[in-house]
Amino acid sequence: MADDDEQISVYDEIEIEDMTFDETLQIYHYPCPCGDRFEITLADLQDSADIAVCPSCSLMIRVIFEAVCSSPPAVSLS
Repeated sequence: MADDDEQISVYDEIEIEDMTFDETLQIYHYPCPCGDRFEITLADLQDSADIAVCPSCSLMIRVIFEAVCSSPPAVSLS
């Protein structure tokens, strides 16, 4: 089967450092041009997913991050 990521049309590529992390919901988000936010969960990132979707429109972005084995993305839990 073909790699599904190659078939997806993304609006933009955003580095994870430019996204905001919601510690309560364990979600990274980034502003969408429609006025809502692109969202991707920490669990999805840990499973190597890299596509964040906007729940209000059809746009998607690719999240650029460096996966670290056995560790979640660096997040301040203070």
